Amino acid sequence: MSASLRISTQKHVRLLCAVGDWCLPACAELDRELRAFMDASSSGSTDADAPKRVRLALDGLDRLDTAGAWLLARTLREMREAEMEVEIIDADEEHRALIDLVTGADPHKPHPELRINSFRRIVEELGAGLIVALREAFELISFFGALVSSLLVNLFRPQNWRFTSIVTHIEETGVKAVPIVTLMSFLIGIVLAYQGSSQLTQFGAEIFTVNLLAVSVLRELGILMTAIIVAGRSGSAFTAQIGMMKVNEEIDAMRVIGLEPLEVLVTPRVVALLIALPLLCFLSVVTSLVGGALVVILALDIPTAQFLQQLRSAAGIDTFLVGFVKAPVFAFLIAMVGCYEGLRVENNAESVGTQTTKAVVVTIFLVIIVDAIFSILFSILGI
Repeated sequence: MSASLRISTQKHVRLLCAVGDWCLPACAELDRELRAFMDASSSGSTDADAPKRVRLALDGLDRLDTAGAWLLARTLREMREAEMEVEIIDADEEHRALIDLVTGADPHKPHPELRINSFRRIVEELGAGLIVALREAFELISFFGALVSSLLVNLFRPQNWRFTSIVTHIEETGVKAVPIVTLMSFLIGIVLAYQGSSQLTQFGAEIFTVNLLAVSVLRELGILMTAIIVAGRSGSAFTAQIGMMKVNEEIDAMRVIGLEPLEVLVTPRVVALLIALPLLCFLSVVTSLVGGALVVILALDIPTAQFLQQLRSAAGIDTFLVGFVKAPVFAFLIAMVGCYEGLRVENNAESVGTQTTKAVVVTIFLVIIVDAIFSILFSILGI
């Protein structure tokens, strides 16, 4: 049935009857009729006897699609803007629901102002962040348990050890990290010696710069700074490597052929870093002391023999062991978090960058937290 709009007036009430199929093919003609009606209503708006009440009867509608519903919704909005009293009568339930739906999606319809409670929003964001952090902590602890279980199971099975992979990762994480660790440690030693001597010289106690240098480097800074450098260098590399393997579906292929990614990818990296990081820490301590010694000997005019004697009296083997015992713990944390974040990468390149950044941040955070726990524990034990 063809679509049309029938207009009549009954007792100061304008009656609009929608008849036929108000669908897309008829919308052009219907739009002209509706425009003509609105123009006529606007031109007669100054007439006191012009009807201000409009009834839209929809009982004559056979079919109605979204295009026709939008025409009706637009006309209703324009009539209300012209201060007309509009009422829809005899509408089918489905037709009324479609008009209401289109009216709600009308881009000209003003949206209600959203009143945002700042305090509530902050609390909600903090709560959501806490839930995410707790969930990730639980998943990381689960991964820690699976990794420790894998290491213990394969500890007495030399045939499962992947020596080639372990040696390769020792080279990548240890040997190739020597230049940056050496340079950074050397400069840190120089900075510590300069800053310490500038304060101690005021009291004539510049010789105790050696004590400051020895204790700070051996107990804390030598190990901590090396762990942070390795976390940024090797931890991020673990995440990126495993993440790209997941994007390329290589990890799925491993599972298909019966290989366990935890044993093939994670365990060799953990073992390699457990070997490489303590050696890097030892190198870091030595180069830091060398950097500090240059400042003490050249800037403070303290003889080399006196420097060595003061160093031996300030820090013994126990001081070195207090710092050195942290290295394997830091190595395990760095490798574990790096591999864990790599396995959580989704199948897109953006996720690789996101998880790599997250791995570095989480690793450094955990390293500092664990270092603080060690410091408190050693203080309680009097070590």
